[in-house]
Amino acid sequence: MSKEFRFDTKAIHGTDFKRNPENALNPPIFQTTTFVFEDLDHVEKVMSFESQDYVYTRGNNPTLRLFENRLAELEYGKGAVAFSSGMAAITSVLFSRLQPKDTVITHKTLYGSSYNVITNILPKYGVNYKIVDLTDIEELEKSIDESVKVVYFETPSNPNLSIIDIEKVVKISHEKGIKVVVDNTFATPYFQNPLLLGADVVVHSATKYIGGHGDALGGVAVSKDEKYIHYLKFDYMCEFGGVMSPFNAWLMLRGIKTLGLRMRQHEKNAMEVAKFLNSHPKVKNVMYPGLENFKGHEIAKKQMRGFGAIISFEIEGGTKNLEKFIKGLKLCQLAVSLGDTETLVEVPSLMTHRGYPKEKLEEFGFSENMVRISVGLEDYNDIIEDLEEAIKKI
Repeated sequence: MSKEFRFDTKAIHGTDFKRNPENALNPPIFQTTTFVFEDLDHVEKVMSFESQDYVYTRGNNPTLRLFENRLAELEYGKGAVAFSSGMAAITSVLFSRLQPKDTVITHKTLYGSSYNVITNILPKYGVNYKIVDLTDIEELEKSIDESVKVVYFETPSNPNLSIIDIEKVVKISHEKGIKVVVDNTFATPYFQNPLLLGADVVVHSATKYIGGHGDALGGVAVSKDEKYIHYLKFDYMCEFGGVMSPFNAWLMLRGIKTLGLRMRQHEKNAMEVAKFLNSHPKVKNVMYPGLENFKGHEIAKKQMRGFGAIISFEIEGGTKNLEKFIKGLKLCQLAVSLGDTETLVEVPSLMTHRGYPKEKLEEFGFSENMVRISVGLEDYNDIIEDLEEAIKKI
């Protein structure tokens, strides 16, 4: 079918409308490690990529391919590569784009494991890095030299929700032949499509909103460059071995069906929670792109179709009050990760971002006492009441 369907329809049906085996409504899980050949001629055709048939699940699998195609469709890419986790996707993309003596520029606020890869692991292989405030385009321009090959960032960023102008970063980077890689985990393809804004590669921790139920690890990289996708899949994903399992790909496909529906409710709940926190006298520095007083609000309105469901803030009174607040929570649960149906609360400096130097947290855009909430799908009144009761413990 040639008709361009809207997001919710594509999320459920895709665009090719091929019938599943045995006319099943839902696709089967091809839970197999290897595939058989008809003869040596068939082997040659498959091994030389003349045929789209399968060899071994580490290279590809019908369930994985279906998931990859669905994500490529939703992100307006030409192809995608599924990985065993978000970090497998991120590290593979970075290694595929960087060589010794190259430099990667990254935003000052970044997920803790991504920060560790860029500042500790890549340098072991001769790759340099520069940490830049990418919300300041002039600072980016001043940081570029001939060694810079990749600009990598999240928007909104983890955990302070920095909003980076993708189009402006792309324009400056592409003029110098630099590739732009965007982590779109917080926004999801429902709220933002970096490839349409010029980015070269989009990565996701599919574990989060794409899966949506906290029961499957996965990652994915999407690009409009089909040759790059082939290179990433067979020279990096396949050889590093970070392949997604067919069962997890099937769970991701199930999650994608309700992605639009879930993101609308996540955002509705988050907006109500953000307004509550923003008006509370014992709460300060509420960070949520949907608030009009948030620094990146106008850019978010320009490049996003919604503001997501992650909120960060601080409790007045420092560490002792923070501990009382966390202990007072009942409905909201203390856990890393995000994007689940449940509302999850964490303290980044002690959990997801504990690898950052404590004495330099302010330089990186957050504080030791920052709280991050992944607003879930419970009734927002219950979420707010739980937060209010916990704040009363202070």
